[in-house]
Amino acid sequence: MSERVNVQVLLLFGDQAEVVADVPPEERGEPERYPAAEIAEAAGVDLEQLPGLRLTAEVGPDERLSGWQLA
Repeated sequence: MSERVNVQVLLLFGDQAEVVADVPPEERGEPERYPAAEIAEAAGVDLEQLPGLRLTAEVGPDERLSGWQLA
């Protein structure tokens, strides 16, 4: 069974979205980059709407996130 986590998109960097855990800033790790188009399509939003967006994602066995959904 996969785990769902709360995340937030910080910003877009080229075609990548910087994603962090949706926790207080002092508890966050370094941002991870994921393809922005993949996140936007899965969440059903435009690319321009991604910065600041709160989502949930599934944590895979390799610790990579997928299955993006609006929180």
